[in-house]
Amino acid sequence: MPSNRNVRERRQQAILEILTEGQLVEQQRDLVDLLRERGIPATQSSISRDLRDLGIVRFGDQYVLPDIFEVVSPFQKVVGFVKEVKPAGPYLSLIVTEPGAGNVVAQAIDAAGWDDVVGTVAGPNSVLVLTDGGFDQKLLFARLKRYLEEE
Repeated sequence: MPSNRNVRERRQQAILEILTEGQLVEQQRDLVDLLRERGIPATQSSISRDLRDLGIVRFGDQYVLPDIFEVVSPFQKVVGFVKEVKPAGPYLSLIVTEPGAGNVVAQAIDAAGWDDVVGTVAGPNSVLVLTDGGFDQKLLFARLKRYLEEE
C-alpha cells in the first residue's frame, strides 16, 4: 500500500500535468473529477491543501500556475538554446544546449530563482540541474515543458 506522501506527490504531479496541459479548471471539484478519471482518489479538502502547497492561484474564473504572471523569466530569454531535456538520475536533470550555450542557460536558471532547483553545473554544451528530490525534479520538468512548448 503506498504511503500518504506517495499518494500526495502523485496527486500533486497530476494536478500540475492537468494545468500545464491547459485544461480549464474553474472549481476544486473539477480537479477532483479530473483526478478520479486518472485513477487518483482526491477530496476537495486534499485538493485545497495541494493547491496551497503548489502555489497555484485562482486568476479570474480559473486556477492557474503562478509563474504565468512572470513578465519575462531569465530562462525565457535563453530557451531557444535548449536542444533536449532528460533525467540523469533521481534528482538530476540534463539540459543539452546548443554548442557553447551551457553557461548562459545555467546562469538564466540560477537567475530565475526557481524553488525546485538546488543548483546548476554548466559545461560548454550542457547543464546539470540539481533538485532536492524526485518531486522537485517533476516540477522542473513541468516548468521546462511549458517553456519549450512556447518556443
